[in-house]
Order: sequence, then structure tokens, then C-alpha cells
Amino acid sequence: MTHSIRALGIALTLALTVAGQTSFAATVAQPPQTPANGVEPSPSTTGRVVETMDVASYTYLCLEHNGMKTWFAVPLTKVTVGQELAVKPGFEMVNFKSRELNRTFEKIIFSEGLVVNRDAASDEAMKRAHGGKPVEEISGNALGSAADNIKVDKAAGPNAFTVAELYEKRDVLDKQKVVVRARVVKVSKGVMGKNWMHLRDGSGDAARHTNDLVVTTQDAPAVGEVVTASGIINKDKDFGAGYKFALIIEEASVRH
Repeated sequence: MTHSIRALGIALTLALTVAGQTSFAATVAQPPQTPANGVEPSPSTTGRVVETMDVASYTYLCLEHNGMKTWFAVPLTKVTVGQELAVKPGFEMVNFKSRELNRTFEKIIFSEGLVVNRDAASDEAMKRAHGGKPVEEISGNALGSAADNIKVDKAAGPNAFTVAELYEKRDVLDKQKVVVRARVVKVSKGVMGKNWMHLRDGSGDAARHTNDLVVTTQDAPAVGEVVTASGIINKDKDFGAGYKFALIIEEASVRH
């Protein structure tokens, strides 16, 4: 789905991540300190669905909680008016224009998906409803704890770097073409007309947020795949509304 986005904040995120403020009392009033690779997510929010509509890739839903209403966009999911549900953390967008709906949302949170009580029966039902896709892909989840045990060999060539090296040398490499080989741990599709993926190769420091690299592309790799991405790297990329990255590779070509 292609949207015109004037501002971003959590995360998508991919997702993406795919910012941290909504009208709900359960969430913070102001976005927290921005980590190195993006803004912090808002907490999960529970409420009653009072309005919902689907487009090609997303389900838009309005949740009411304690008399307050907030709009969310989640990966295409079947929900009904009156349903009580919880939404995972997401990124807030301000004055977001949806071309498919011909509607501007003053505030909307793009979330990874719904919070689901997982069991075998619910997993099978969800997969059947989405053409057999894995539950993790349907709900927008990343690899979870498995992402902490990744080890991927560095790509070959003079422009090849590990994720940690890209962070370490970001001042020198800014605006240059680089190559990185890593595992896809999360994908957020169709945001700003591109796909956003998070890559990890086992290098870097999670505490310093230097172990995860965001890459935008027109390709569509799957979560869990090891890919080689080639593109222009940019440091301190700011999309507005507090949604910024210390490092990002844009318009990358991706090969398996």
C-alpha cells in the first residue's frame, strides 16, 4: 500500500516498525528518548473496536478505551465492530493521508499487529484465514528471541561491512554505497511505497542499539532469510515527528 506520509513516529516499523504517544491514559504523553536506530514503541493498548475498514495491506481500526478513541493500522486482519482486543506497540504518524481511503488521520499508530493468546488451534485458524502464511508473518512479528543467536558471515568485497562496522564507520561511510550480509529479522511492507526490513548478523551491541540495521527496498525478502543488501547508507536520517535513524540503507537491492 502506498501512502503519502508527512510525519512518522513509533515502530513500524517493519516495521516495521512498522511512536509512543496516543490518547490512551495507558500510554506516555510524550515520545521517550530516541534510541540509535529509531524511536521507542508505545505500550500495547486494549480497547473495543468502534470502527474498522480494510485496504490492500492493512486493517484500520479505531479502539475506544475509557471513552477515548485512537486509530491503529495493523497488517490485514479480520476484526469486527464491538470486539475487545489488544494491539501491539507501534509508531505514531501525525496528519497521515491514506490515498486508498481518501482520508487524513490526525493521529494514527501503525502497529505490528494484534496481541493473540497463542495455542495450536488459534494458530491453525489464523493461518487458514491468511492463505497458509506463518503466524509470525501474519502478526508482523520478528524472529523473537531467536534473533539474539544470529551469526552470519560477512559479505566479500571492498564495500562489504558487518552491521557493527557500519555503525562504527558511519561518519566516513555516509552517502556511500555499501554491502552487508545478514539475516532478516523483521519486514514491514508497503510503507511510504517501499518495504522496510531489519537486518542482523550477530555483530554489534544490543545495549547500544548497534546490532540492528534498517534497510528500505522494493524487494520482499521473508523473515528468517539470509540476504545480501546493497545500497546507499545515510546517517542521522530524520523523517520528522521524532522518527529518525542513526543509520539506514535506502533503496537497496537485495539478493539471496
